Amino acid sequence: MPSDTTDRWMPVALSADLPARTVMPARIGAETIALWRSASGQAAASADRCPHRGMRLSHGFVRGEALSCIYHGWRYAKAGNCLGIPAHPGLTPPETIRVATFPVVEQDGFVWVGKGAPQSQPPRLEGLSPLRSLTATATIAAIEAAAGASTDADGLLKPAGAADGLCLLLSDQADGQTLMHVLLDHRAKSRERIAASRFAETLRRRAEALAVEGARP
Repeated sequence: MPSDTTDRWMPVALSADLPARTVMPARIGAETIALWRSASGQAAASADRCPHRGMRLSHGFVRGEALSCIYHGWRYAKAGNCLGIPAHPGLTPPETIRVATFPVVEQDGFVWVGKGAPQSQPPRLEGLSPLRSLTATATIAAIEAAAGASTDADGLLKPAGAADGLCLLLSDQADGQTLMHVLLDHRAKSRERIAASRFAETLRRRAEALAVEGARP
């Protein structure tokens, strides 16, 4: 996606990479968030700092429908309100104790997180199946140069010379990094999936080499 993340949906992870009852760090541009999935399968996104002592919530754990801080166990709902404080089991936490949250949409095998107030839904990726994700130490511009093609308005890139149906969904991670999601025609066979994965790795290395060359004085 474009580097300006204001009022945009960002494809932060593959759905398959976020099993139930797990939490993982993800990024929206330069900002790290805690991406988690409840026991019932609902994906949620929270700011990555517990209001109590500032511990990263992405280091925490999921129990039931709540995300708990690993430090003192403060529990937060998907909406961001504090559900409980283990040191004070009889206390109903005040509404002022909250973590910031982000809108989440899960579709077409991706978890999309919105920053700001997106005015529309994430783009549909019909006919495409997510294969894997790679982080490249290269900007979107370097990846485009390596691919010999440009991203479209939805952040999709179809590299020159790639097999039919192979494309990349790019998400700017700031600090010169880009998250590359590899997509393939949903009818692709095993050998085509392996070839697509190798193609993406080669493209990443080419983009990173171009990024290094561009950084030289």
